[in-house]
Amino acid sequence: MTTAADLADRVLSGDLALHELEAHTDADTATKARRILLAQNADADVDVDLSTIGDFSFDAATAESAIENMVGAVQIPVGIAGPLTIDGGALPDGKTHYLPLATTEGALVASVNRGCSAIQAGGGANARVLQSMMTRAPVFCVRDVHEASAVVSWVRDNEDRLAAAAMETTNHGELTELTPYVVGDSVFLRFGYDTKDAMGMNMATIATQAACEVLESETAADLIALSGNLCTDKKPAAINAIEGRGRTVASDVVLTREQVKDRLKTTPEAIEEVNTRKNLIGSAKAGSLGFNAQAANVVAAAFLATGQDAAQVVEGANAITTIDVRDGDLYASVTIASLDVGTVGGGTKLPTQSEALDILGVRGGGDPPGTNADALAELIATGALAGELSLLGALASSNLASAHEQLGR
Repeated sequence: MTTAADLADRVLSGDLALHELEAHTDADTATKARRILLAQNADADVDVDLSTIGDFSFDAATAESAIENMVGAVQIPVGIAGPLTIDGGALPDGKTHYLPLATTEGALVASVNRGCSAIQAGGGANARVLQSMMTRAPVFCVRDVHEASAVVSWVRDNEDRLAAAAMETTNHGELTELTPYVVGDSVFLRFGYDTKDAMGMNMATIATQAACEVLESETAADLIALSGNLCTDKKPAAINAIEGRGRTVASDVVLTREQVKDRLKTTPEAIEEVNTRKNLIGSAKAGSLGFNAQAANVVAAAFLATGQDAAQVVEGANAITTIDVRDGDLYASVTIASLDVGTVGGGTKLPTQSEALDILGVRGGGDPPGTNADALAELIATGALAGELSLLGALASSNLASAHEQLGR
């Protein structure tokens, strides 16, 4: 019987490649072999102990669609913030929610939890998904601007053909938008899809490839890259802040002056001024695409807990926080322009992430399709709102540093 140590020796000798191990044994043994290899390959004066990385609770085969050359798993502490009551478009009426957050940033969950307390005192938040559209934008090369114009004209006259080709690749997605852009001899097409409960990046990529093949066969355009960065995926981009990507979602709440004083230890006017001078003026001066205090904190922690693509936190930071004093009360909102989330596929299938989605009641496909991912977006946006309220309140009351000191951070 071939052991993990034998396999590690074969990799070290060059007889096997790291990625070939699963072809010679089961996934768990292959994973163990890589840990042995790492320990043997370490410097003589370094004790490489991977026992904790290797101590995970699921079968390694479960993760094969999510990782390559697996050696184990990294455990991140998971806390919960809540309770939260949300009047959402996809969330069930009257249900109390607790938001799981995976983070190593001390005081984050406590901060969000304080914001949740303020929202609950105000009777709960409102939340709605305003748009759902996953994008992919290939770039083509043409001879000159005359040819670019001809390609764009062909696209506008044949959107049905391109949509039909794209939709032959999926039973779940739907092409909802197709916008051409020209820069000299480059033609970009920004495809937008309703991907239901999937985050949909892979679905959009495969569908767009099929549409590109039709375009190339019928026009003079040559496909240069299936992603031309006008999508825009995993990078700060004004087009996502303006046009949206994934879910565009908003959440808001009204708190009385008494509730602000009781829960946030300050006044509506003080929070409004901090938001104006920090989130609006400060962000504008910095040239920021996000006009918020810490939305990415909540997005990142929720993404890690629920199996989302962590790199798309970049887009999730495309959020604007607004604060107004209304007849002495506080109105607060957070609008996230490009929140890329799903409840099926990818990391959502992993056991611990599936459990986190179960906490929220949104694992798997929704009925009707798309409602579970919409509900997850509404929950994350409201969590971000709670985080904004708490941090703005701490800044307005000059309690930020003392809060971190109190929690030993």
